[in-house]
Amino acid sequence: FISLKDDDSGDHDQNEENNTQKDSEKEKNDREKPQSTTKRKAVVPGPAEHPLQYNYTFWYSRRTPGRPTSSQSYEQNIKQIGTFASVEQFWRFYSHMVRPGDLTGHSDFHLFKEGIKPMWEDDANKNGGKWIIRLRKGLASRCWENLILAMLGEQFMVGEEICGAVVSVRFQEDIISIWNKTASDQATTARIRDTLRRVLNLPPNTIMEYKTHTDSIK
Repeated sequence: FISLKDDDSGDHDQNEENNTQKDSEKEKNDREKPQSTTKRKAVVPGPAEHPLQYNYTFWYSRRTPGRPTSSQSYEQNIKQIGTFASVEQFWRFYSHMVRPGDLTGHSDFHLFKEGIKPMWEDDANKNGGKWIIRLRKGLASRCWENLILAMLGEQFMVGEEICGAVVSVRFQEDIISIWNKTASDQATTARIRDTLRRVLNLPPNTIMEYKTHTDSIK
């Protein structure tokens, strides 16, 4: 991953202005088309790019603290940033994104497999859970990068169990979590915990909490 970080040909920034103009024209055209005819184009690796095992989607959400959120208002508040299918496409998104440590207020970045919404109620998530690690301020950016590179690089070795990861920026602390499909599979959750400890280089006394999504919903 790191060796391909700067592998972008460099035309991305030059063409960005043109692309933005084209994109806004395309969006206008898409809005004017009847809904039934707008089909989302599948995201695929480009020529000579390094494909990932799964496609992933970045999401962002921000909410006013203290205001209770229903699942409906939460879904309206979550914004899709984009989907990628290769290492190079990942870096194109990631290099333009603000680092979690520089986010303000009550903000979250989510990185989930394409087709899985970062919501407890999603079919892929509803029987699952998440490992939660609370971080003191200043550690979120590095931990988030290490976590998502490990996830995209299939370092957890638990088949299709991983759904996605979240970094939550809060006022006193930051929280990172990794979500999996089957909360009842203790061997899998233990392997995810041990891998998480290793890829984040966590001190032995770090508190890690596993929470099922059914408990979160309650």
